[in-house]
Amino acid sequence: MKKTNSLILGFLLLISLPASAFHCPIDMKKIDAALASNPNLDPQQLAEVRKLRSEGEAYHRSGRHGESVQALGQAMKILRIQ
Repeated sequence: MKKTNSLILGFLLLISLPASAFHCPIDMKKIDAALASNPNLDPQQLAEVRKLRSEGEAYHRSGRHGESVQALGQAMKILRIQ
């Protein structure tokens, strides 16, 4: 039973990684569009969003998609993007 559960968990992990990989570029585009519209943020928030956006892209390029989604999600939260 434990072996079956491990196999199922492994399979689910494998199929979820590509989904995360495709999610990152979409989030980056949303952040870029919001930044281009001159959002009403203070300079610290704007700097944090840009830092998180950059980190998210770097994580994505290195294959660390979970971390990319997390960083980009934080940037989107600051920008109030759904």
